[in-house]
Amino acid sequence: MDAAIEATGLRKAYGDVEVLRGVGLRVPRGSVYALLGPNGAGKTTTVRILATLTVADAGSAYVAGHDVRAERSRVRRAISLTGQFAAVDAMQTGAENLRMMARLSGHRRAAARAKAAELLARADLTEAADRLVKTYSGGMRRRLDLAASLVGDPEVIFLDEPTTGLDPRSRQRLWQVVRELAASGTTVLLTTQYLEEADQLADRIGVLHHGRLIAEGTADQLKLGVAGHRLELTPADEAAYARLAPLVAYADPATHTLGVPTDGSAAHVRALLDELDPDRTAVTRFAIRTATLDDVFLTLTDTAPDTASGTTPDTTPTSAEEPTRA
Repeated sequence: MDAAIEATGLRKAYGDVEVLRGVGLRVPRGSVYALLGPNGAGKTTTVRILATLTVADAGSAYVAGHDVRAERSRVRRAISLTGQFAAVDAMQTGAENLRMMARLSGHRRAAARAKAAELLARADLTEAADRLVKTYSGGMRRRLDLAASLVGDPEVIFLDEPTTGLDPRSRQRLWQVVRELAASGTTVLLTTQYLEEADQLADRIGVLHHGRLIAEGTADQLKLGVAGHRLELTPADEAAYARLAPLVAYADPATHTLGVPTDGSAAHVRALLDELDPDRTAVTRFAIRTATLDDVFLTLTDTAPDTASGTTPDTTPTSAEEPTRA
């Protein structure tokens, strides 16, 4: 199969709450696929179904060529899952954690040491190898957790919001590890709320909202699908910002910057300015920017209809919040 992950019509409900409503996606081998969406979109539930930790109510899915329902053991041998929380032993050193995982995976003692050293180097943790994990920073723990997930050389790795809470430098280092994984032929499916992360890493992006995949494509395709450009406005004062903010797709209260999707043509820009500021007193400056994933995300999640009642949680009850590695 050309696809490392292929799912069709996935549905999942908890009681009266529909978490997934017919999600389908296809991830080619050796690529990075980002599942983007707000809290409650269904990202974690999708990952748990694909990783055989949750059974879908309807639909089908194949991972590494195996049916996630009928061939769970084969799927699990081919994948690894790094959950939202680092699942490493804080009272062991980094090297001890990886040697233990290698031994549990069937490596002999010498091979386990070699594998641990290889993965520590890959995660840029060689100098911290003999330190207790409890002394590691959050970014170091996440990189160690990812390294532990690679002990079995998985064909497919799932990363559920891998950089949540990390500082920019730690996030960049983890991104580099993901790039190296894809370059080596590993298929990566990651969930994220960070738009820049999806833009930087993913070959293709799927946008989940209220349990539905409402858009999919490359970052450029998604940007062009919403708007080729953004008209960025600087309001004259706070009163002008307050009046215009509800009328535009993007508003940043910290900088008082406003953004509106546009095709970039002079005619459209003039029309937007006349519509938003007919008296020509509310806007002091404007600029045309290339559309970003922020524009895509805000536009799609603002306009996509939600036909179900109630909220849609992104996690399963209690157990989904626990550290998980498959």
